[in-house]
Amino acid sequence: MARIETALISVYRKDGLVDFARALVQHGVKILSTGGTLRTLTENGIPAASVSDYTGQPEILGGRVKTLHPKIFAGILARRERTEDMDILHREGILAIDLVVVSLYPFEETVAIPEISLAEAIEQIDIGGVALLRAAAKNHASVYVVCDEADYGTILGVLDREEGEETALLRQRLAVKAFQRTAAYDASITNYLDSVASSTSGEQLSQFPKQLVLSLPKLQDLRYGENPHQQAAFYANNPHGETSLATAKQLHGKELSYNNIIDLDSALEIVRAFEEPCCAIIKHNNPCGVARAEKLSDAFRAARACDPVSAFGGVIGFNREVDAETANALADLFVEAIVAPGFTDEALDILRRKKNLRLLATGPFTPIEQQWMLKSVVGGVLVQTRDTGMVTRDQLRVVTKLQPTEEDLDALLFAWKVAKFVKSNAIVYTSRNATIGIGAGQMSRIDSTNIAAVKAQSPVRGAYMASDAFFPFRDNVDRAADIGIKAIIQPGGSVRDAEVIQAADERGLIMVFTGMRHFRH
Repeated sequence: MARIETALISVYRKDGLVDFARALVQHGVKILSTGGTLRTLTENGIPAASVSDYTGQPEILGGRVKTLHPKIFAGILARRERTEDMDILHREGILAIDLVVVSLYPFEETVAIPEISLAEAIEQIDIGGVALLRAAAKNHASVYVVCDEADYGTILGVLDREEGEETALLRQRLAVKAFQRTAAYDASITNYLDSVASSTSGEQLSQFPKQLVLSLPKLQDLRYGENPHQQAAFYANNPHGETSLATAKQLHGKELSYNNIIDLDSALEIVRAFEEPCCAIIKHNNPCGVARAEKLSDAFRAARACDPVSAFGGVIGFNREVDAETANALADLFVEAIVAPGFTDEALDILRRKKNLRLLATGPFTPIEQQWMLKSVVGGVLVQTRDTGMVTRDQLRVVTKLQPTEEDLDALLFAWKVAKFVKSNAIVYTSRNATIGIGAGQMSRIDSTNIAAVKAQSPVRGAYMASDAFFPFRDNVDRAADIGIKAIIQPGGSVRDAEVIQAADERGLIMVFTGMRHFRH
């Protein structure tokens, strides 16, 4: 049988611990434990032996040294198939440890706290736990290693199973997972200490380490990349569990593709920027319609009306639970995927009639975290902080003679939020609550201005205009005036700002500056 006679358990996270340990004892497993884990077990009536009593060495240095002892590591590392190894264990009175269960100190969570001190961070660097995981993973031919409470059930499932190829493969997979965990743990420590050392010594005024060490878990292999002849996979880079596609649950439909994930990410980022019920329709990583409304179904209809042709075959994001009315509203549109906080049962019944439609539920949105964004280039990786910048009404600067009303400012801020998520050069025309025309990704800004007008499905006269970067010339303002734009929001900062403002005054437009640019490449 795949017998586990002795287990060493030392965990920071206690989720599921009591039930797991009780089941082990019921199967005749002897438990060795330390510190808080031992207290939790004994308080719940689960027999467990103290590592200190077993080794004859008390915990020292305030708990820094608990399991670092030859009797522990010999019991883990002894090769069961070698007579000489087992003879040594017998001679020295050492137990063979068949299962090692460890969850590490929360270093990553600790250093994510802005005000944390270096000394506090250092104390959260786990030494004994990492050593235990590595030793057990090295000897996975004989030892089960668990670094994730999600695997407790897996271990209980093998207690009465015959030893064989299947159990050997399981130990190997658990060993891989343990090494992945220690690699990620070491990477976070390396990156943190490097950044702290650099800032302290003054070597560089940068939050980025000299050597970026990454260890990202693979979520899934993808059918292919951007094109069928390219291979691809999806890895998670979300240590704090922020709302993202990496944490979303797929409820229905085909497997996600590389392009689906990119577009769904854009959709999710847009709708998270709005407090009101909002819908964003994405095609080729650009919004082709964004709207807000009192009802989610109305937001969808308004977003679709912006560019119904491009909406065909796109992906959709919502920032509210999708209800039956919204599901019925989009039932006649071919959609690749939908992401939302959730779906009512009635909405799922309607949408699941399309067998290939991918439905993803994120759960309630968590606050947006600052994090590093990575982009690969041939021969390297670019790293930058996330663009979380957004201006408020108080930060807007009116630069024209004509003054905006409160309604104008509300509409301009809506347009500005949308422009943030459109590929540069970006021009967006909107009503107060919905996009009218979008010009994206052009090499010159005047081309984007013209394309947004051509794409408009409803009258532009009286609409609002947002530009993701400053106007280099007055031609954009003159074109906006020609088609009837009422007010413009843009960063400002051009050497020709005075000329651009003069053009707006001459043509009777309102213009406000944000002082913030939102390039998106």
